[in-house]
Amino acid sequence: MQRSELTIDLGAIRRNVRRLHDVLEGAALWAVVKADGYGHGAVDVAGAALGAGASMLCVATVAEAVELREEYREARILVMGPAATSREIALAREARLELVVSDEEIPEGIPVHLKLDTGMGRWGLSELFGPPRGVVGLMSHLASADSDADFTHVQIERFREATEPYRHLTRHLANSAGALRFPDARFDAVRCGIAIYGLSPFARDPGEDGLEPALAWTSRLAHARLLATGESTGYGRRFVGERPTWIGIVPVGYADGFRRDLVGTEVRVAGELRRAVGTVSMDAFAVELDRELPVGTPVTLIGHGVLAEDHARVAGTINYELVCGINRNPARARRVVLDS
Repeated sequence: MQRSELTIDLGAIRRNVRRLHDVLEGAALWAVVKADGYGHGAVDVAGAALGAGASMLCVATVAEAVELREEYREARILVMGPAATSREIALAREARLELVVSDEEIPEGIPVHLKLDTGMGRWGLSELFGPPRGVVGLMSHLASADSDADFTHVQIERFREATEPYRHLTRHLANSAGALRFPDARFDAVRCGIAIYGLSPFARDPGEDGLEPALAWTSRLAHARLLATGESTGYGRRFVGERPTWIGIVPVGYADGFRRDLVGTEVRVAGELRRAVGTVSMDAFAVELDRELPVGTPVTLIGHGVLAEDHARVAGTINYELVCGINRNPARARRVVLDS
């Protein structure tokens, strides 16, 4: 039996894409599937998103794009990170990719999207020069659409003012948070990542925006034991029983992506919420039980009401990092793709 199982529901991906289409008011939806589809599987997610109406796939690297090109011969694929070498540019040309460029060096024979820095402070031109031949799009990136409406409006207006003379080119600015909360940020297309996976860009329940998590992560109890008063579990004796306490051992740890800072979060054991206690080990963690349960009892780490957003709040991070950090190596977890 596998130590844990990852289930990806492509039906949920499609429903999330359609939900986003409902709020875009005619703007095109481009699906961001970088980092192996935020840990969900880029090839599978790309097919579901394209089938539901996404008109572009967006990745971070040429290598990610080339992998997708092998599966999707006719899809438009945009590489958002820099193509740093002549070899990468040649690969991009051969694979019929589109590239984001943040300087005045425009590669020949490749559709290019010029990136402006409107406040993110990473890549991007400080000002827009007259776009030369080969430029098909103008873009920027929102820094705080999930948390700072005032600065987001500043970025939107900076982008609008800089690109207004070039409205014949495709203009795209909004990420998932921008697409959901700022209609003025949608322009011609939006680049949605986290939302198509049914995860909230606002660290809230994704259901509030009509989104459905596509990933479930499950395991089982590998052992249960009764701690006597004063006995502990795990490294450092971080949990010591104040009374006789049943604990269950789940064979998943930080090497699997269940991080050390998730102590105190809740998972479902036999359908009931139970607290992770003690120190998360490399290959296991403990949960506090109210009774003895048999080996093999189901444990839900993510899914069925156990939200990645809640885990992220406990860990002091974001849901993006948690799902990207799940170890998908078949030696550690079984991966199942469903189509509900």
